[in-house]
Formats: sequence, structure tokens, C-alpha cells
Amino acid sequence: MNIVILSRNANLYSTDRLVEEGEKKGHKIEVIDPLQCDIIIETEKPTIFYKDRYLDYVDAIIPRIGSSVTFYGCAVVRQFEMMNVFTTVTSDAILRSRDKLKSLQSLSKAGIGMPKTVFTNYSRDAREVIEHVGGAPVIIKLLEGTQGLGVVLAETKSAAESVLEAFNGLQARVIVQEFIKEAKGADLRALIVDGQVVGAMKRQGKEGEFRSNLHRGGSANIIKLSHEELKVAMHAAKALKLPVCGVDMLQSARGPLLLEINSTPGLEGIEKATGRNIAKNIIAFIEKNTK
Repeated sequence: MNIVILSRNANLYSTDRLVEEGEKKGHKIEVIDPLQCDIIIETEKPTIFYKDRYLDYVDAIIPRIGSSVTFYGCAVVRQFEMMNVFTTVTSDAILRSRDKLKSLQSLSKAGIGMPKTVFTNYSRDAREVIEHVGGAPVIIKLLEGTQGLGVVLAETKSAAESVLEAFNGLQARVIVQEFIKEAKGADLRALIVDGQVVGAMKRQGKEGEFRSNLHRGGSANIIKLSHEELKVAMHAAKALKLPVCGVDMLQSARGPLLLEINSTPGLEGIEKATGRNIAKNIIAFIEKNTK
């Protein structure tokens, strides 16, 4: 098959591993920067022009669209969909997952447990917002934040009020969530491929750090998920129609609580922590759906 990986950097670990596993199975793999694609919209034959050729020979794509290029990246994915090319993640699903507020609302409606969350339209009464999630300490997150950036732990009511007022003054959209103390700065990442959990790790923030992101110096170890954790991860992926994704959860006294879903999860941390060949699973998922 001709498989295209939509990625701005061919040297990234995840991209390189997908190329490696695809070529092992005899497929022709190309890494294409979505921002260099021209979308040609026609009734008879919609297509994409890249550098010096039309991409009318592609059988499947693997979107690795960064959050900073979501709009144009998803437009390219959508064009491939119009060309009847299989994609591991649809453009609509990527957009749905990137809208943190909308995805949390959808997951809540699906009955999935999560930390108590409040969103407000630049409320002047920060104290009331904090009380809605049970008081300090609270987590305050920028809606556009990624990899732990734009996430603040406010340990006291006065600190939370100051942070909220600062964000409100900048007209930055934020959500406020209850702080799950018993998680002890750790979270779980379940990697979903074809609707099933193919690997899971526990990420622990470095000492004094409440964020467990590996990009921020956290560590990761393989973990066997409980039946309830497996159920939450697969239910969440199904609710957002993401057959390939990373599902982040917290272990709490009231069971697993969903944090967020990543539609283009990195493979380095999960493959190294678990020893699982996740890239091979993704290639197999494409083969299954493009016979």
C-alpha cells in the first residue's frame, strides 16, 4: 500500500517508528508536511497537490497533526477523506478532541467519570467558581494548553483567585478542576488502537511537580489496568469516535477519572515504558481496514 504520514517533522520518534514498521510490512511510506499541501476542491475529482505531484495514489493516511496547525491540518485530512482515502483518525474526531471543553461535555454526557470541572465566561466572582469544584487546591487549565503547558496548581483560595483574575484580565479561556490529592502527581495513559487498549503506563511527575507529563521530566512505568480503568479508556475513545488515541486518567478514591484524550498520542514514552510495538499495531489497523 501507499501510506502517507502527515507530519511536519520526519525525524520525530513516532513518525520514524511508523515508517519503520510500515516498510517492514512492504508498504511504501511517505512523510508529508500538511502545511505544504494544496487542497484542490472540485466536484468531479477533489485532490491534493504536494510539491510536484498530485496525491491521487494514496491508500491510507496517518495524521500526526500538531495542535498549532489543527485548522489546516484537519482541512488536509478532510480532503483525503473526500478522496475516499482511509485515515486512522478522522478530521472531525481530531477537531472534537482538540476542543477540550466540548470533549469534556461529550464525555460527561456519555457517563464517564472525571474531576469536577467548571467553565465560566470571564466570571468576576472567582471565589464562586472555586467553590463550585469544592474549594482549594484547584487545577486551572488553559483550554489551548498542551504537554502540561498552561496548567497551574493553585494550593490556596487566594492563589486560585489571583490566577483566575490574571487569566480573566488576559481574556484567556480556562477551566477549573478539582485537585485529586490521592493521585499523588501521577496519571495513567492508555494507548488505544482499533478501539482496544494495546499498552498502558503510569506516569509520575518529578518530585515537587504535580504534572506527570514526560516532556516535563516525569517518569513512566508499565502498568496493568484494572477492569474499570480499561472500561473507561475504551468507552471514552468510542464516545469521541477515536479508534487510535491516548486516554489519560487519574486514580482516585471514587474510581478512575478521565483527564483528557489525545488524538495524536506520542509513541516514544508508551513503547519504551511497556516494551510494546504500538507502531506495528497501527500499521495492522490500517491493513485490516484497507483490504
